[in-house]
Amino acid sequence: MDFGLVLQTDPPASRVVELMKRAEDNGFRYGWTFDSAVLWQEPFVIYSQILAQTSKLKVGPMVTNPGTRTWEVTASTFATLNDMFGNRTVCGIGRGDSAMRVAGRKPNTLARISEAIKVIRALGRGEEADLGGGTVVRFPWIKPGAEVPVWMAAYGPKALKTTGEEADGFILQLADLYLTQYMVQAVKDAAVAAGRDPDEVTICVAAPAYVTADDSPEALAHAREQCRWFGGMVGNHVADLVDKYGTHTGAVPDELTDYIKSRQGYDYAHHGRSGNPDTRFVPDEIVDRFCLIGPAEKHIEKLRALRALGVDQFALYDMHDAQESVIDAYGTRIIPAVNA
Repeated sequence: MDFGLVLQTDPPASRVVELMKRAEDNGFRYGWTFDSAVLWQEPFVIYSQILAQTSKLKVGPMVTNPGTRTWEVTASTFATLNDMFGNRTVCGIGRGDSAMRVAGRKPNTLARISEAIKVIRALGRGEEADLGGGTVVRFPWIKPGAEVPVWMAAYGPKALKTTGEEADGFILQLADLYLTQYMVQAVKDAAVAAGRDPDEVTICVAAPAYVTADDSPEALAHAREQCRWFGGMVGNHVADLVDKYGTHTGAVPDELTDYIKSRQGYDYAHHGRSGNPDTRFVPDEIVDRFCLIGPAEKHIEKLRALRALGVDQFALYDMHDAQESVIDAYGTRIIPAVNA
């Protein structure tokens, strides 16, 4: 199993770079960041520094979207980083929930994401791509062997289908075992139906992890408070699914939708941050299901279970008060045990 570190690009950028270096030293192979131009600093500028100061770490957004940048600009940015540092980028892509809404726009449609995937991947390989209206372009400076894999974030049935049909990877932002099994199977079934080898779709589960010294009630309570924000972030996406598909319809699992009944809105000023006041509705049960919390042994147990469900990478959200210690615990105890 591969491991990734996920950060927000809060200033100073130097700290983001230092944490990514620490992650690589501890056996992490991927470095991910949020991408929302108003809320945080520009990630692609920071990627160049991460790549320059690491040797093998692959970087990318979790996730960018096809609305805040034109597709040829996104593709050119990835391709330039790859030309400078080798094929060490991954384009994580999704609807652009925070990036678009904070800028007063609606999140992107699946049709737009589908077209963007094709264009970004083709241009990143040095192939021709139609930007729309018959305008076909190609980057003349791409070297042979260049690649920009595109991984798609998804929850809903149509998004899971699109992921299986078209994306190189699937990003699932929660670590609940039942929901992981359900959604991974939906992606793989869609891949098979599209004539693809389902094993060609990389499966990445992303969730907060907090390693405690023991399993005392006090330690677990503190860890839950540090990670409760995640249930609110996921709930923000789930609310859109409920609006679209309703509840108890069979279109979306009740295990994903039931917990947001008492949700009362969301302020993006606190997006992805511990202590988010808009996430008080998230019960402890959801934090435990969606995240990895407890002593190292509990993390190892759940990661092995995720791997058995076909998960290729666990990407660790590290937005809490124990950033360095969790990276180090994974490097010294958890990653070696999982990959023994």
